[in-house]
Amino acid sequence: MNKKQILEQDAAKTYNQFKVFEGKKYTGMRVGGRHKWYYEKGEWKETKVAPDRWEFSYAVPKRRAGHAPAGSGVPVGTEYHWYILAHQNVRKLDANTYTTALTGLKYKLAHKRAGKDTWSASDQAQRRHLIKILQEMIDDLTADMPVEKAPASALAKAERAPKTRLTQRKRSAARANARKGASGRRRLVASGGRSRR
Repeated sequence: MNKKQILEQDAAKTYNQFKVFEGKKYTGMRVGGRHKWYYEKGEWKETKVAPDRWEFSYAVPKRRAGHAPAGSGVPVGTEYHWYILAHQNVRKLDANTYTTALTGLKYKLAHKRAGKDTWSASDQAQRRHLIKILQEMIDDLTADMPVEKAPASALAKAERAPKTRLTQRKRSAARANARKGASGRRRLVASGGRSRR
């Protein structure tokens, strides 16, 4: 038995063994494992539903680059429900042709075993899991954002803005006293420093 056959045999044995990742048990391909697929000619359909939003559907067979180790993987007929978060970068080449590259993440929401009619998670459980995924993504994105500072003029305005009626009254009184003091000082200067009695 050559080295490649030994590795394939090990992969087949370990696929269904329990593994642990961040304290949680799982089966299947180990974390860090890689797949390479070739997508055949597929059909991408899209409908513009808002200025910056499109709904799309995509259907295509995909084939493994190479061959799965004998006995590894799930039985034929198994289904998966994945949720994909991705960037699609395109560049127009001519009137009818674009390059396209998709990079991102995909998350398993549920699977359906071969010969079964039900998914491993209910629609509600899948929805809850998806909400958790999206919330974690939002948290990660906002954690990486630099904190924006308000313009100095806005801060000064906020400082000057009355906070309560009480402080507004105090400020009004302070301004009135300041005006009285200023007029008193003007009178004092006009009289050559002599105060009237």
